[in-house]
Amino acid sequence: MRKALRTKIIQVCDEKISVKGDNVGLSFYAFFANKNDDPELLMEAASWWIKEMKLDHFEKAVKIKVLVESMGE
Repeated sequence: MRKALRTKIIQVCDEKISVKGDNVGLSFYAFFANKNDDPELLMEAASWWIKEMKLDHFEKAVKIKVLVESMGE
C-alpha cells in the first residue's frame, strides 16, 4: 500500500477515535470523499481491506490503525 494512503488512513482513524472514542467503527470508504475522484486508490484500499486482510465491512478504527502502522515504510 502506498505511503500516502497509509498516512491518510492513520489520519482518519485518529480523527474518528478522537471524536467518537475507541469503539468507533469505519469502513474503507471513510478514507475517501463521496465523489469517487481516484478509483485506483479506492481499489487499492478495497483490495487491502477485503482481499488481503479479509476484514468485515465495518471494523474498529483502533484495529485498522494498528494494522496500517505495523506495515511500516
